[in-house]
Amino acid sequence: MFQRVLHFLFAAAILTALSANAAEKLFDFATCKPGEAPPGFKSLLAGSGIPGEWKVIATDVPSLLAPFATGAKPTYQQLALAQLSRDKTEERSPLLVYEGETFGDFTLTTKFKIVDGEVEQMAGIAFSIQDEKNFCYVRASALGGTLAMYRVVGGILTAPVGIKTPISKGEWHDLMVEWKDRRIRAELDGKIALPVQEEKVEHNGKIGFWTKSDSVSYFAETRIIYRPRITLAQTLVQDALKKYPRLLDLQIFAGSPTNAAEMHVVGSKELKEIGQPAPKGVREVIDGKGFYYGKDSQSVLVMMPLHDWNGDTVAAVKVLMKTFPGQTEKNAFARATPIIKDMAGRVQSAKALVE
Repeated sequence: MFQRVLHFLFAAAILTALSANAAEKLFDFATCKPGEAPPGFKSLLAGSGIPGEWKVIATDVPSLLAPFATGAKPTYQQLALAQLSRDKTEERSPLLVYEGETFGDFTLTTKFKIVDGEVEQMAGIAFSIQDEKNFCYVRASALGGTLAMYRVVGGILTAPVGIKTPISKGEWHDLMVEWKDRRIRAELDGKIALPVQEEKVEHNGKIGFWTKSDSVSYFAETRIIYRPRITLAQTLVQDALKKYPRLLDLQIFAGSPTNAAEMHVVGSKELKEIGQPAPKGVREVIDGKGFYYGKDSQSVLVMMPLHDWNGDTVAAVKVLMKTFPGQTEKNAFARATPIIKDMAGRVQSAKALVE
């Protein structure tokens, strides 16, 4: 119990140290549909073989608090992420990458359990992901009894930085990975640490879960504390809210640099909304099939396309405003149009909006 409480106190201390601009993201698999991959993630495959089989499943996870009564179970049922494929291809690394955001400085904590595997028994976290041929990862190996960090550059695996340490199969472990000020740190169970690595390159990239070969591994309670990167989309939202302080809400929806077809929140009044899947209707607005209008007794909502300098539609913008007696669809769009025109004059391209 004491170590578990320290884990959360440590996370809170990091959040404070990163200043008021820091944010925290929780991958809450409890809200996902069992038997399916979690929304907002993309499966990638480094190496050869078949892609990973990533699903949310119900499993026993250690309880945060010690049992109140003698004999009580120290675990509880919780939905967790699992990689279930048993393809034995040796040079095969399935990844499940979070699509919603790109991270610079961050501290990630997660629980993992290595369940099975004949060729390999591994679980890890990948970060600084550019694509399936360029990323870093920290992984634990139950068969090899090692904790190690690797870099993949142009599809080539570089020499690892690792240590020997027993890692039990079938039990939950805590893993912490931090990249801050070009330094990489990693700790296992709060006591086993890799040598701190000094990096010479920038490290913005995606973050995801990693396994190897036929490893069956589970992940749960994953949190990222980070300093949000301010994209042009978020800058546009912040500037519009300053200029129009009476707006109730403002959001921009667009695809990511790696998946332009899948729409997410890329700019929002609430930072915690960034990266969430876009609501229904966004695709139609971007495809030019119409605008969106909605109204209740307190507010009026419109959704309109956002164009770049070439006139191409690159996003959809949701504007939520207070309503008034006599509010009509026509004057609702008239109120929102100047806000979106201000944004359009600053958007050079779809890529510039989200990178």
